Amino acid sequence: MMSDVPPRLPLGWIAAALRRERTRAGLSLSELAKRAGIAKSTLSQLEAASGNPSVETLWALGVALGVPFSALVEPPTPSVQVIRAGQGPTVASEKAEYAATLLSASPPGARRDIYHLRAEPGAVRESEPHIPGSVEHLIVSTGRVKAGPAGEEAELAPGDYMSYRGDVAHSYEALAPGTTFVLVMQHI
Repeated sequence: MMSDVPPRLPLGWIAAALRRERTRAGLSLSELAKRAGIAKSTLSQLEAASGNPSVETLWALGVALGVPFSALVEPPTPSVQVIRAGQGPTVASEKAEYAATLLSASPPGARRDIYHLRAEPGAVRESEPHIPGSVEHLIVSTGRVKAGPAGEEAELAPGDYMSYRGDVAHSYEALAPGTTFVLVMQHI
């Protein structure tokens, strides 16, 4: 049995994404349900934000709509996003003791560079803007970090996730000895 299961995705995000993608594909409720192998009533409940979707159901709907899983579960994000450890949008499996928290989906054509950084308190790492369209994703492993664009910095603890524009001036600062974090630089 899983302990400390993170919160589930808000059903409104899923409902809006399903309606958006079904409309984009020009499919009726009946046709999409048939293609996904689920009951029309189940799909209707999901689009009304009253269902309780599993990973398997959302995966089948994504395949039937021709979109990645993330298109159905990723919420609209502000320019700076922080997800605290254990608080991200999560979908559980109905077949196994497994829960997935989607932190970020890569847009088509993006390139990602992944770094593991170690830092000690005492110096702020100022970073100049990267190429236009750059986005940075940061996940703290140990210690504490203060990071983000000038004026929008956030303090992060182990397990916290943050994303922000990398094409503006930004900084990183270790707030505790032995701080480590993973930094993913996404360039479009």
